[in-house]
Amino acid sequence: MSERIADTLREQLEQAILTGEFRDGERLDEARLCDRFAVSRTPIREAFQRLAASGLVELIPHRGAFVRHPAFDEMVEMFEVMAELEALCGRLAARRLSDRMLERIEQTVTACEASVAAGDADAYYRENERFHHLIYEASGNGFLAAEAERLHRRLQPFRRMQLHSRGRLRQSLDEHRRILEALRTGDSQTAGETLRGHVAVQGERFNDLMASYRDSGLRRA
Repeated sequence: MSERIADTLREQLEQAILTGEFRDGERLDEARLCDRFAVSRTPIREAFQRLAASGLVELIPHRGAFVRHPAFDEMVEMFEVMAELEALCGRLAARRLSDRMLERIEQTVTACEASVAAGDADAYYRENERFHHLIYEASGNGFLAAEAERLHRRLQPFRRMQLHSRGRLRQSLDEHRRILEALRTGDSQTAGETLRGHVAVQGERFNDLMASYRDSGLRRA
């Protein structure tokens, strides 16, 4: 229960930061947030830890939690590396995944389809995360999976932001279907290339992300 509360708080605080409610460098007041969300300090602190993992919050001993807005070029560079890590995971997974793992990945795609049909971007995002984490695991390379997980956590807020761009949910779902088919057929090249394009911030998606980033006030002065 406490894990779910902390994760819900993380999502709500993440949204508040992304929409510019909290300024870069602003200290997050635990007492005010406890009153705002009607919770104790423990889940608030757990949410801070999750936000720190994505780089949106810096925890300074004896001082507290401070908002940190990453520079836009830093974020794009992280997406570039993430795309290559995911491509490698996809190539390895297409060769190594078990029937049971394939079934689990298929289940996430089915859940994503239901989320799109319901127009629920938040539910889609949660299933989207499961989809990607299962592919990391299916790569059969523990070190690679750990590195992909680590960078995925850093990019969580921005991957979530992209899903709110017009038409992005259905486009993302179509890409999931193509990735799944490549995994089914053991087509490592297609799995890798499709995952790279799925994650990379380029072309129209680059412009969409830049517009969202500017609108939310995330650029540093």
